[in-house]
Amino acid sequence: MMNKQQKTEIFLTFLNEKYADAECSLVHRNPFELLIATVLSAQCTDERVNKVTSVLFDRYPDAENMAESDLQELMEIVRSTGFYKNKASNILKIAKKIVEDYQGKLPLDMAKLIELPGVGRKTANVVLGNFGKAEGIVVDTHVKRVNSRIGIVSSGDPEKIEKELISLIPQNRWNKFSHQVIAFGRDICRSRTPKCNECGMREVCAYFLNKGGSSERI
Repeated sequence: MMNKQQKTEIFLTFLNEKYADAECSLVHRNPFELLIATVLSAQCTDERVNKVTSVLFDRYPDAENMAESDLQELMEIVRSTGFYKNKASNILKIAKKIVEDYQGKLPLDMAKLIELPGVGRKTANVVLGNFGKAEGIVVDTHVKRVNSRIGIVSSGDPEKIEKELISLIPQNRWNKFSHQVIAFGRDICRSRTPKCNECGMREVCAYFLNKGGSSERI
């Protein structure tokens, strides 16, 4: 029976072959913009966030400008991302804290990032993976779903999933892995209608095999 490490190695090879060019889909020009975009992406599509941030960052191009913004105006700009009151309040507080505590420059440090209002480990991992040194693996809904289906992780808790993945995946792959799995999750391993018959991982996927699938059935 194939163990988790063996499955992981097969998955990493598959991802490199099929999603070699996968990268962060949130449009950004610097760490601050990526942080704000990631905060806005909670319960919202990246496509919608990119439309919103094109307006937001044009009006408030850095932490200093955003720290001086009007909360009501911020809420109106980010309204379409959902939970807009909480998101607008947090990004205003984030901007002010960056200006007051870090002279307007976002610190690329896990401990300092998760002290920012509304910023958790997942958001911090996104920023550090793209601009600093990855300290973990981003576990979003796609990463959680895909790795659970294949049988690489056994927990349903994001923090425990991250620890499992960290133990299985080389550190130099942590950031790329998340982007590749997200691309795979959107493309093939969809939440409601996974395209199992088109999936190159079906031979080892617990989800597919538990449904009675086999290579002979395809």
